[in-house]
Amino acid sequence: MASAEMVGDNYSAVFFMDGSDVSRQMRFSEFETFLDGYVGLSDLADTDVKAVFAVVSPELEIRSLVFFRIYFDDEGQADVYWNMPIEQLAMKGAKGPDLGGGPIRLVCRSQCPESANADALWDPNMAPGHNHFQSIRRAVEANGLKFRKADPPSEENIPVLAADPADVATDRARLAQLIREQRLRIKTLQSVHRDALSELQRENRHELQALRNEMAELQQRYERQKLSNEQLMIRLAERNEQYLEMQEQINAEATSNSREGAASDAEAVLLKEQLERRQRELELRDEKIVALEQENYDLRHQTPPENSVMEHLQHQSVFLVAYHPGIGHVTLPYSDIESYFRNPVAYAAGRCGMNEPAYREWLEHHEHPVCQHESDSGAKCEEPVMRVSQPSEFRPGVDDRCEHHQLVESHS
Repeated sequence: MASAEMVGDNYSAVFFMDGSDVSRQMRFSEFETFLDGYVGLSDLADTDVKAVFAVVSPELEIRSLVFFRIYFDDEGQADVYWNMPIEQLAMKGAKGPDLGGGPIRLVCRSQCPESANADALWDPNMAPGHNHFQSIRRAVEANGLKFRKADPPSEENIPVLAADPADVATDRARLAQLIREQRLRIKTLQSVHRDALSELQRENRHELQALRNEMAELQQRYERQKLSNEQLMIRLAERNEQYLEMQEQINAEATSNSREGAASDAEAVLLKEQLERRQRELELRDEKIVALEQENYDLRHQTPPENSVMEHLQHQSVFLVAYHPGIGHVTLPYSDIESYFRNPVAYAAGRCGMNEPAYREWLEHHEHPVCQHESDSGAKCEEPVMRVSQPSEFRPGVDDRCEHHQLVESHS
């Protein structure tokens, strides 16, 4: 990579973008010092920067633009493995928009002469008010890098062609340029749409995973609470049996000891106090069981937090869509979410009007349509067969057998 500010007779510069604006600009030789690791940019630590390499004529007219990405690590140092040939790409770029000096050479993600470099590029925005080309053009015209501007060539001796052919050629060139710009804008808009869609899908996957984790945690809490309730019920039954036994014992002892005088009366009072204490313990346990059952009910029927994914799902401002073979994309009602996450395959089978084992048998055939006949040694035939796309039309033992084994099994 040449370490000069000139590319041929032209200047070269690098512009860092923040949104649609130029946030930092430097001569190309200065940019190379960052690549060599002599200096760093602490304000760009751990940042994936969108940058533009520009080739500018001595008259400060833009000739080429390369829209590239570069990562700065935690210490603000440029990625040591970054080695994109941006100067060579600038010379190979296809025609882009006219920024005042004729159509420029443009290299971006959707218009890259070498597909291997496309992932390290990005597409400019051409929307009014957010146009990257106009921002770069204004930065070049402001000449903050202090390039020496050459005087434009004299037009005194330039021959003038006949008016009509020149006008026609000019109109054609202008129309061709307009068509190129519109095609470029369509490509960049498509690229932006793909990136936005990928980001939405990524966020949806994260939210869906968080929802699954939350559902799993609630299910675990419910199972623990259910187990605790069952244990309390067992202990309560044991206490009731102890209470009845003590009551029978007291009655028996009171009857047999009624003639023993004051000592027997004191013992009866003591047993009565123990019985009352046991009764209070049982009442406290009853109250605890009621409180735990109420807490269990509240956990299962609690209102989702405000602005959470569950609240949006409940009010149908957000829909949860699942995909399963045989039923396609299904919008899950809020009331079905818990049962779906408990067993998605069983839910899909139910939507197909099948039980889970039958659906799984069809699913195995759908994903791997081969003959399932097994020989006496246990080896499968695995001859390819026609895939049955509808679960309800699948016939086990027939549709998952090749023609030869259908005849063999039908005569066996």
